[in-house]
Amino acid sequence: MSALEAVVFDLGNVLLFFDWQVAADRMCARTGRPRREVDHYFMTTPFAARLERGEMSGREFFETVAPDLGFEGTYEEFAVIWSDIFSPNDPMIDLARRLKGRVRRFILSNTNPIHMDFVFQRFPFTREFEGHVFSYEVGAMKPEARIYEFLLKTMGMEAGRAAFIDDVRANVETARAVGLHGIHYGNPDQVRQELTKLGIPLI
Repeated sequence: MSALEAVVFDLGNVLLFFDWQVAADRMCARTGRPRREVDHYFMTTPFAARLERGEMSGREFFETVAPDLGFEGTYEEFAVIWSDIFSPNDPMIDLARRLKGRVRRFILSNTNPIHMDFVFQRFPFTREFEGHVFSYEVGAMKPEARIYEFLLKTMGMEAGRAAFIDDVRANVETARAVGLHGIHYGNPDQVRQELTKLGIPLI
């Protein structure tokens, strides 16, 4: 039996690719605002980070941001524009499914409730994991140590019994600092090789 008991996946650019440009283009088309203005707003506004930290609800975010952008549609319309930016990373989804029954599988993500309402509906496989830890529920974001500590408490196991996969190096480094086996995502083949080295044959 593998020494590992769990594999933890980042969501964005590991299980699902995302493209902010799609949302920005749609927002420009809907509001008539120039792209540079929309880009500047979302690069400088503190509200996106507050949403991901759970400091404001999805509705509060919408009611704050929509007037700033001149968006006059409904919350539901805004949520689709904001969220329909994801596409599946099929080889990694297949890898996660192959692990079912062999180890416990978790998702750890910096994300927000608007995106997750959309993702759970559009990509049902994300509901199949044994657990989820989201920044907006914890009130902390990777690479802050507190979110990893919350993950370990949620999993109920020692850090050395779990592997963590993320595309951001700083997030992997903090994971390693708390004792997880960190895998810096490059591509699915590389992840399979590294999990195989950790005792979970996937080649």
